[in-house]
Amino acid sequence: MSQTMLTATMMPQEPTPRMSAEPQVATPREAMLPAVRAAKFRVPLWMPLVACGFLAAAAYVYVPAMYVVDTDDAYVTADTVAVVPKVAAYVSALHVTDNSAFKAGQLLVELDPRDFQVALESATADLRSAEAARQTTVDQLREQGDMVAAAQAAVDSDRATLAFAGQQFTRYTDLARTGFGTVERAQQAKADISQREAALQHDLNTLAGAQSHTVVLQSQIAQADAAIARAQAGVDQARLNLSYTKIYATSAGSVANRSVQAGNFVQPGQTLFSAVPDDAYVIANFKETQLARMQVGQPVTVRVDAFPGRPLRAHVDSFQRGTGSAFALLPPENATGNFVKVVQRVPVKIVFDEPADVMRRIAPGMSVEPTVAIASPPRWLGRLLGL
Repeated sequence: MSQTMLTATMMPQEPTPRMSAEPQVATPREAMLPAVRAAKFRVPLWMPLVACGFLAAAAYVYVPAMYVVDTDDAYVTADTVAVVPKVAAYVSALHVTDNSAFKAGQLLVELDPRDFQVALESATADLRSAEAARQTTVDQLREQGDMVAAAQAAVDSDRATLAFAGQQFTRYTDLARTGFGTVERAQQAKADISQREAALQHDLNTLAGAQSHTVVLQSQIAQADAAIARAQAGVDQARLNLSYTKIYATSAGSVANRSVQAGNFVQPGQTLFSAVPDDAYVIANFKETQLARMQVGQPVTVRVDAFPGRPLRAHVDSFQRGTGSAFALLPPENATGNFVKVVQRVPVKIVFDEPADVMRRIAPGMSVEPTVAIASPPRWLGRLLGL
């Protein structure tokens, strides 16, 4: 019994609730629970701003790719021509200077023409000599024709005389056999036949020689014709060399990289200066993954680094059949070692649609950023893309 009482004494007893009509007051801990629950479901103000920023960045990156493609690996180029002489001479006059503009067909450089003028006169004299030699041969051939005709006449005369001598021999032989003529006269007639035959043979040989010489003269005329053609070629070459002393512009452009002065002695192939034409264009090296929807004729907006506030209008002209690495000095040999796939770039030619007065300020070598419109965006989006 004592243990039971001790156990009962050690166990805590719950307080007996009191019944009262007054309202119960919540403890501070119970009052903080709704505020804590509300704080758990409250979104910070910076989170929507970050989400909007991510959305704007994604739109800025991916939306333009649906309508335009661009690259900064682009530059202005032109079909620049190196002005070089084809003959060695002193520069007598220089009609252009640094950065000066010129028109198509304008005289740019004059070389000393005196040596080439003398060479032309010498070649002309050789031509006249060859023509005179041919004319002499032609006259000889005409004269030889007369000689052939004379030899033929002599042969005809010999044949007639020989025929008459044969008749005389027959006549005197019959007379000598019948006793009405002498044997001596018959023998003389026979000798006369031999003499006429010898004369005929001589004239036949003369005729053959005259005819053979005619063939020789005809061959000499052919040689004279060849000599005339060679002399004419010499005249043409001398006249051409004389024309090389004046260098004209093949197209409109301007002077760049000038390295010649009046009075310099220049050699064939020596670069005097570069002629930069007015027709410049852009070579843009787009990634191969950007060419799927790009086509010839699509409009292009070109922003020149030198004039950032002046975008230029252009269009796609053509695509190169091959990447830039395919035409490098040392092209890649992927089959000889470890292969690493790299996105290649393809040169695309872009031609400007601006007037000539605008293009005069665009120089080869300038860096540009072309933007090709591969699709037509909505009007409101087009204004944003333009910005």
